[in-house]
Amino acid sequence: MNEGAVFDPWSREFVADPYPAYARLRREGRAHWFEPTGQWLIPHYDDVSSLLRDRRLGRTYLHRFTHEEFGRTPPPAAHDAFTVLNGNGLLDLEDPHHARVRRLVAKAFTPRMVEQLAPTVRRMAAELVAGLHAAGGGDLVAAVAEPLPVAVIAELLGVPESDRGLLRPWSSAICGMFELNPSEDAARAAVQACVEFDLYLRELIEERRREPDTDLISALIAAHDEDGRLSEQEMVSTCVLLLNAGHEATVNTTANGWWTLFRHPEQLAALRADPAGMLSTAVEELMRFDTPLQMFERWVLDDIEVGDTKIPRGSEVALLFGSANRDPARFARPDELDLVRTDNPHITFGAGIHYCLGAPLARLELSASFGALLADGVPPLRLVAEPEWQEGYVIRGLRELLVEF
Repeated sequence: MNEGAVFDPWSREFVADPYPAYARLRREGRAHWFEPTGQWLIPHYDDVSSLLRDRRLGRTYLHRFTHEEFGRTPPPAAHDAFTVLNGNGLLDLEDPHHARVRRLVAKAFTPRMVEQLAPTVRRMAAELVAGLHAAGGGDLVAAVAEPLPVAVIAELLGVPESDRGLLRPWSSAICGMFELNPSEDAARAAVQACVEFDLYLRELIEERRREPDTDLISALIAAHDEDGRLSEQEMVSTCVLLLNAGHEATVNTTANGWWTLFRHPEQLAALRADPAGMLSTAVEELMRFDTPLQMFERWVLDDIEVGDTKIPRGSEVALLFGSANRDPARFARPDELDLVRTDNPHITFGAGIHYCLGAPLARLELSASFGALLADGVPPLRLVAEPEWQEGYVIRGLRELLVEF
């Protein structure tokens, strides 16, 4: 282990392997001030898990304070399209609005709807794998990892097949704003994507109002109860969040997971020998071992203490999911890949009121994707070249993963 490893989210070396730096953070304390972003880094599992559930923190502070009262500068007016779109999604709402919107969305985004999608998801995965096989190999990210969740969420929302090529570029541009200290170029790209995606979804919502279908957008339009209904902006923001949060995680878990398996050939051989018996625990372990969401940020709404460190209201904490999932205080042999690990309460999907609503769908997609690549009649995948990581750290994934059969 590199004892001198430091937390440096803009370093290619750190992004490629942040885990030695996490180990150092855990050894050296429970809360660390990180000046470049003005955040408190929280590396331990118990602290991350507790703070995710702590109502003294929030994804936003605007339900209790103005920007000025909270000691923060309002986002620039040029970012309004992003600010409004992101601020009305479940991930950045707090109660009482969060509870209302989540309840209404949950009425539409039901376990039954996910279950009904299962045959379609497995068919899509099998077709994508068949195409990769027929080509003799290629980029696993572009051929399987990306198109599957995009197709699934498009199917779920009711986006016509002819329009589905628009979704991933919009999502990628918007997610650029979730990185640490995004550049103005990244901000401009995100704002433009928000404008285009918002307009597209409003037109699609209007079509579904005129002619309802069996898709999620039609169900969201119909979702209402005695406390009120979703506004159009909340519907738009929910659809964008489902695409961004849902498929970005699935894309990167798939690619990161296969890169992990290639580096653990004994574990991969065992999984190939018994995919039916091991797939469920394997998917969970791959999500723990190298989570695609490395950091989740929260605002401190009331003074808190983490260990001996007092963190005042107005601060921002950065909860290090990747570190928490490798904490030896919670996981036995945390730096070892164990595809049959059963005691595995990873926090890849978060916790508390912001626990990922799409977790069942993500698990379905991952099981279908890995299952199709491990199915009888599909030759074993082989790695062609060591991959490079994308520049992003918060949402961490590979540029490509070149494979052959």
